[in-house]
Amino acid sequence: MSIWRVILSIICPPLAVLDKGCGSIVITFLLWLCGWVPGVIAALVILNNPKN
Repeated sequence: MSIWRVILSIICPPLAVLDKGCGSIVITFLLWLCGWVPGVIAALVILNNPKN
């Protein structure tokens, strides 16, 4: 995970997980709508997942 992805996940979490698939984008976007912090946490967790 690069520093640019971390910065992008703090600013706009759905954009940070764009290349991870449609499901990740939808989950991150819905959590981001519920609140900024859950969206950022979801984006960081998805980006730190070594399987994807």
